[in-house]
Amino acid sequence: MGLKSSDRFEKAPGLEVNEVPDGYVVYQSERDHVHYLNNVAAVIFELCDSKHSLAEIGDVLQAAYALDTVPAEEVKASLQRLLEESLILTCAA
Repeated sequence: MGLKSSDRFEKAPGLEVNEVPDGYVVYQSERDHVHYLNNVAAVIFELCDSKHSLAEIGDVLQAAYALDTVPAEEVKASLQRLLEESLILTCAA
């Protein structure tokens, strides 16, 4: 299943999120697993609030980092990884 630009995401329940100087440390008690998110991954994770679509997350990153183009493939890959690690969920349409 491929992600679509209109897909929206939300953080998975039960995560313990701690901010550190270079991003986030996220503890998943259900799996007894610790995840380290760099600054960009932390921004993407924060934008998984059920309000921002995949395309909108790319637009925010383009503006925030003054990029020439939207990093669409990179955002898609990051979201896919967060989904695979069960840190985020796809919101129902």
